[in-house]
Amino acid sequence: MEELRIEANGNLGPIDSSRVPRYAGAATYARLPRLDQVAKADVTVVGVPFDSGVSYRPGARFGANAVREASRLLRPYNPAWDISPFENIQVADAGDMAVNPFNINDAIETIQQNALDLTASGSKLVTLGGDHTIALPLLRAAAERAGGPIAMLHFDAHLDTWDTYFGAEYTHGTPFRRAVEEGILDTEAISHIGTRGPLYGKKDLDDDHRFGFGIVTSADVYYQGVLETVAKVRDRIGNRPLYISVDIDVLDPAHAPGTGTPEAGGLTSRELLEIIRGFRGMNLVGADVVEVAPAYDHAEITGVAASHVAYELVTLMADRAVEGDRFGAPNGYAAQALGQESRRPAGFAGAAASSKSVSTPSASTPAESIRITEPAEALK
Repeated sequence: MEELRIEANGNLGPIDSSRVPRYAGAATYARLPRLDQVAKADVTVVGVPFDSGVSYRPGARFGANAVREASRLLRPYNPAWDISPFENIQVADAGDMAVNPFNINDAIETIQQNALDLTASGSKLVTLGGDHTIALPLLRAAAERAGGPIAMLHFDAHLDTWDTYFGAEYTHGTPFRRAVEEGILDTEAISHIGTRGPLYGKKDLDDDHRFGFGIVTSADVYYQGVLETVAKVRDRIGNRPLYISVDIDVLDPAHAPGTGTPEAGGLTSRELLEIIRGFRGMNLVGADVVEVAPAYDHAEITGVAASHVAYELVTLMADRAVEGDRFGAPNGYAAQALGQESRRPAGFAGAAASSKSVSTPSASTPAESIRITEPAEALK
């Protein structure tokens, strides 16, 4: 059957949903073309159906396809950024990596090599997991492509810097400890966002601090707000090559029930999307969205959230591809609502609202009041 796709600026985009119903046809991410249908991709979306590293509920091996199914409703124009990402760059779906479900070491090697192969021509990766074990080989590949240690933002309810589980060094709770030990992370520019919940002991925090991680807890986001969170993180990362890893359990179970290790008190999906939008202009070189376990989901709540997170990450890469310095530019619905952007979408108040005094800090100004746990001096 003929595929009726949107084409713009020489890029092959999603299937035209005004001509082919969204529920029809194969479910590639956002109904985008397969990698073998385009000459070259600027951004490649790839799935890693692997969950042999989980410590609690399995099922994330089915996450990538659940996110693809939920992404059928995504549309080509992103009003929060005022851009059409699939027009700016060529985005394609590479399908799934075939990894060994019985041998974690072998799986890690396969993921790393596949990531290197997919980025050999300059493409960036947005990876759909899979459990968080896959972040380590993806970080290895991203650091190799960047030519040295990279910055990282880690959205998660958990630290994922534990040493071992049952003697195993490679699990979904250990990837970032291994990454620091291997020297592939810039320890002056790494942070967790959204952490919360009980730990095994205070030593977990002490170790994490020693590795160089800053921490913005979910409570920090609640009390300090999205704009201050963004400003502090941007100030910490700067324009370094950046990898963003999103465990969907960073969201509260109300917003993401379909995950393996849920924790109460998480971010809302609105907060997470607005934080990512606030990173406009940052040098994103790779990203993943992991730990979607559809067996525990309801009405695709988690899949929909994850598909939108991936969409914002792709948009960040697409916006970066346009000429001009956007670092620190106000962005997102919060900036629009506060009158920090001249373009005001239909439905927003006009002069009456803009004439009011707004005391909320600008998204482009680093805020000193946000509490962020800074890393130990030894690893700076």
